[in-house]
Amino acid sequence: MAGWVLRTFADPRISRRLLRHEHEVIVDEVRHHWAAYVVPALEVGGGLLLVVVGVFSQVDAAWLPWLVAAGLWLHAGWRALNEHMDRFVITNMRVFRVRGVLAQSSATMPLRRILDITVEKPLLGRIFGYGHFVFESAAQEQGLREIKYVARPDERDLTIQEVVQRSGLRGRVD
Repeated sequence: MAGWVLRTFADPRISRRLLRHEHEVIVDEVRHHWAAYVVPALEVGGGLLLVVVGVFSQVDAAWLPWLVAAGLWLHAGWRALNEHMDRFVITNMRVFRVRGVLAQSSATMPLRRILDITVEKPLLGRIFGYGHFVFESAAQEQGLREIKYVARPDERDLTIQEVVQRSGLRGRVD
């Protein structure tokens, strides 16, 4: 039972979204950089501090810090699971994103629709090795615009450019 729950709610099952009959293969599956988990970790730490406060509180008010700590832990767990379930996938045919815990959404962009990829690296991103992707496509409105907390963003950008080049969608640069 616990295995089913973990598979259902903690695994986005990317491989079942591939177009196998078209020989689509995963080139890279991007999970969030550890920096995306800093806020949930801080919430867990805040909950621990509240538990300590609860231990040293008067008996009639000790339940309140414990209740707030439990709320913080549930919120932190939810945020961490939400970050874990948010995946950006590069295949030999397209890029797509799957996200959501209870209800899932996905957005797909064929490689031929990618016009431009902007890699934004804030100061902390440059220090810790993450960045954010901003996609511009041939479509006016798109579901796949911004991907945050991408580890090794320059390497991932080159991977996408190589896949686009190998697919023959852009002319050779001489």
